Amino acid sequence: MAVLHAWRATRVTPLGELYAPPRMTAALVRLTVQVVLVASLWNGLYQQTGTTAGINREQAVTYAVMAVLASRLRELDQYAGRDTVLQHMHFGTIVYWYLRPLPPQRYYALRALGEQLYGFAWALTGYVVCLAVGVVQPPESAAVAGVFALSLLLGQLVLYYVMLIIDQLCFWTLRNGAAMLILVFAQNLLSGVYAPLWFFPDWFITLSSFLPFQATLSVPLSLYVGRVPLSDAPFQLAVQAGWILLLALFTRFLWSRAARRVISQGG
Repeated sequence: MAVLHAWRATRVTPLGELYAPPRMTAALVRLTVQVVLVASLWNGLYQQTGTTAGINREQAVTYAVMAVLASRLRELDQYAGRDTVLQHMHFGTIVYWYLRPLPPQRYYALRALGEQLYGFAWALTGYVVCLAVGVVQPPESAAVAGVFALSLLLGQLVLYYVMLIIDQLCFWTLRNGAAMLILVFAQNLLSGVYAPLWFFPDWFITLSSFLPFQATLSVPLSLYVGRVPLSDAPFQLAVQAGWILLLALFTRFLWSRAARRVISQGG
């Protein structure tokens, strides 16, 4: 029975996408356009130069395209399915999270797992296609591929806890739309989605090193393209693991406090 409950929670948001083919078609078109535009942009930027900021054109294009693909790992439309914490708090349905057989923190984690597995299928398919047509370069070795896979997994765990903290703020603020917009921008900027961090000034790179954002994406992709050598991988993986531990403890504390603030508002 517990396995059945877990399975049902895991497939909540992916089913919302699978039952809405127009949304899947729109996601495919958007992802394709993003990949084409990003690859064209970085190819154009490197047309007159060989190496910039320690990487060549192939590395830069590979990084940028894989950043776009990685963004699909957590890009499902929860709002359309009325399954965001913000909506549950507004309509008072958050109380049902505390009446289900699954504890709210476990339900949230299982739902996020389903989203990431669904997003991983999109990202992996896009990666295989881009690799086949030569848009991205393969890893230099099996060791690089293995370290990248481990770092990407740790990065997604960091991202999960960052997103969880923002959702948990709803228990105190009821609405976190503005905070979510700020987080998405900060996450994309400081994790290297818009541009690799090594193109930014030294003070910006130093500031980002004290925040968990670059551990979500910049570190895995830098390892993949070779901007961070394998000799530095143990330290980078340890930093990612440290952020996971710290954020896990903090979110656990917030869950324990959040239950005391559950109210029914709206519907």
